[in-house]
Amino acid sequence: MAEARSGRSATLADVARLAGVSAMTVSRVLNDRGNVSDSTRIRVRRAMDQVRYRPNAMARSLVLGRSQTIGVVTFDTAQYGPGSAVLGIERAARERGYGVTITVMERPDHDALRSAVLSLNDRMVDGMVVIAPFTAMAGALRDLGRGTPVVAAEAGHQGEVPIVGIDQGLGARLATRHLLEFGHRTVHHIAGPADWIESRLRSNGWRAELSEHGVTAPPVLDGDWTAKSGYDAGLRLADDGSVTAVFVANDQMALGLLHALHERGVRVPQDVSVVGFDDTPESAFFLPSLTTVRQDFATLGEVAVELLDRLVTDAAYVAEDRLLIDPTLVVRKSAGPPAT
Repeated sequence: MAEARSGRSATLADVARLAGVSAMTVSRVLNDRGNVSDSTRIRVRRAMDQVRYRPNAMARSLVLGRSQTIGVVTFDTAQYGPGSAVLGIERAARERGYGVTITVMERPDHDALRSAVLSLNDRMVDGMVVIAPFTAMAGALRDLGRGTPVVAAEAGHQGEVPIVGIDQGLGARLATRHLLEFGHRTVHHIAGPADWIESRLRSNGWRAELSEHGVTAPPVLDGDWTAKSGYDAGLRLADDGSVTAVFVANDQMALGLLHALHERGVRVPQDVSVVGFDDTPESAFFLPSLTTVRQDFATLGEVAVELLDRLVTDAAYVAEDRLLIDPTLVVRKSAGPPAT
């Protein structure tokens, strides 16, 4: 309409005219105030979309008494999970009308986290989402539950801060159960770094599922999330003729494992079955395509931002301590029954 015909930016009056309401009603819809019926809200929102109306962020901040910006604290890593979590959080925040300021810690520890939080507070953010997958960050998280609203994503420690995460233990159980149901007598495990909370939770889930099936867990092989560490562990496993199934704590290490097994002439899944974790975009194109655990980072972002928004807008709201999102098993070609 207005923008399309004249080239100028659409105004609040344009929205009101198209929706057949007053400018005051449009303002109430924008600022979530006043008694406006659902049908009128829908009509106003459609009119906004039609004329491509974009409210002035500074003016809206003045009306609401907030900056309409949230901070995201993360750390310098190439790992798939944390990066995907940040992307999911950023998309969800923008869909709710928030700007996003991202602060990257040089190192994932207590002091760096506190420094990042202070930096975001100086920028007057309304609230923060903290990506906190390391045990070293636990103490700082406990200290954050005062002042600016904070939600921790992918964290494993209780404290003053509500946590939104993906159920890592359940994901490990799904992977291990899938292999046991094929008839494998046990499942070996390549774990991630000990200082990552997700690594510990995945190992705990693997061990718990084996225990429920009356199986003693074999020794864990330690990795560092990289394909190289999966390859090194794979060479050791390939030399053990008793190994028929392996649960790997992420897809990159699973890639290294597959390469090592191929080099040693061990067939997957005919001789050894493999299940990974993450469902990275490349995992469908491994040879064979990798059965793996998918983490729903889009939902993680939506839930974390929805919770933070509630904490920002309702000072009396008391959040649940922990909200966990169920992962799913993606079945492909890398797992099957043991050789007979």
